[in-house]
Amino acid sequence: MKRDQALNIIVPLLLFISLAGCGLSIKKHNDYLVSFNDTIKDQWGYKNQNGEIIIPAGRYARCFTDTFKIYAFVVKPNSGLFLAIDRQENVLYEVFPFDNGPDGPSEGLFRILADKKIGYADSLTGKIVVKPQFDCAWPFENGVAEVSTDCKTQTEGEHSIWISNKWYYIDKNGEKVEKPKPIK
Repeated sequence: MKRDQALNIIVPLLLFISLAGCGLSIKKHNDYLVSFNDTIKDQWGYKNQNGEIIIPAGRYARCFTDTFKIYAFVVKPNSGLFLAIDRQENVLYEVFPFDNGPDGPSEGLFRILADKKIGYADSLTGKIVVKPQFDCAWPFENGVAEVSTDCKTQTEGEHSIWISNKWYYIDKNGEKVEKPKPIK
């Protein structure tokens, strides 16, 4: 009898604690903004989950990040520059342009720019992982990226290619590593 009484108290208490904990966790993870497009003026902005405008349409020429949690990719008006901004709209860095948009993540990192040099940032946190220091830098593949600090860009029609005699590989910490062996 005492066991049944104890279970009648403990089970609801544990259930309440579990649900309360989940509620706090869900609320924390639901703190994000959603992009919107004023189609009449073709302007972009961000709203919170209640539909309140937090970043007015027109502040950025385009919002590439549809769900803005920690950082977002936007286009600076009248410049064509892809920027990463934080929730207070501070510019974190310029994002490397690729195929008419900001560079996409590869193996959890994307390319960024500072003073015409290329580095890498973490796609989950937006934090800089490898500071911009390369003239040319390819996306990560199999844990390494091919980079050069002595590289030239050559235009071929509407496309351009990188030319260097001094390519080398780095790991995700920016450390120079040996060329990876081909996978058989």
